[in-house]
Amino acid sequence: MKLSKPEQAKQEIFLVLRAQAGDREALDELLQLVQEPLYRYIASLVTSRALAEDILQEVFILMYRKLRWLRDPELFRPWAYRIATREAFKHLKRERRWTDSSVDESALEELPAPVRDNLTPELVAHLVEQVSPASRAVIVLHYLHEMQLDEVADVLGVALGTVKSRLAYGLDSLRKLITSKQT
Repeated sequence: MKLSKPEQAKQEIFLVLRAQAGDREALDELLQLVQEPLYRYIASLVTSRALAEDILQEVFILMYRKLRWLRDPELFRPWAYRIATREAFKHLKRERRWTDSSVDESALEELPAPVRDNLTPELVAHLVEQVSPASRAVIVLHYLHEMQLDEVADVLGVALGTVKSRLAYGLDSLRKLITSKQT
C-alpha cells in the first residue's frame, strides 16, 4: 500500500525522531526511503554511476553523524539533498569539471513545436548531462524531483535569484544543444 504525500511526510518525521533517539532500525528505514531519489539526483549531477555510489555512501555517513543536530525533522529531505549537493559538488571541483558560466534568459519552452515534438527522454537526459553542474542541479531538483524554486534554493543553500538564473542558463544551454542536434 502506497502512502499519500502527507502520510509519507508524517512517517518520515516519526522516523527522524526515532533515529535521533538512537533507534537503528528507524535510521535504516529512513535511509532506505531516501536512497533511490538521492542516488538518482547525485548520478544526474556527476554522470558516473560508480562515483554516484561512492558519493551516496559519503552522504549516508554524514547523515548518520549529523542527524542528531537536525532541529526540524520536517526539513529532513531538503537537508539530505543539501548534503548530497555539497558532496557531489566537492567531487566535481576535485575533478576540475566544475564550471559556472554567464546567464542568458532564454528557455526551453521557446523551442519551435517540431523540435520539441522530436525530443525523447533519453535524448533530454543525455543533453542535461552536458549542462554545467550548478544548472544541472537546479534542473534536476525542479523538474525531476518536482521541487518549487524556493525549495531548490534551500536545498542548494543559495539565493532564489541564483536558482532562477541557473535555471535560465541551464534551459538556454539545453535549447542550444537541442537546436544543434536538430540541424
